[in-house]
Amino acid sequence: MNYTRDGIQTCLLELGAHPASSVTKNTDFLIVGEKAGSKLAKAQALGITTLTEQEFEDMAG
Repeated sequence: MNYTRDGIQTCLLELGAHPASSVTKNTDFLIVGEKAGSKLAKAQALGITTLTEQEFEDMAG
């Protein structure tokens, strides 16, 4: 595992998702790594579901 941001973005695009660089009320999921920062706090405040890399892999199949 241990995706890079570009690697995750490529996977998401291949799955037909629309990755974004910011967290907003329209964000469905946030994939978090070991050193999640302010985006994690914002996602939690907005009630957005967070996924670990493993949870993302399991979900993506």
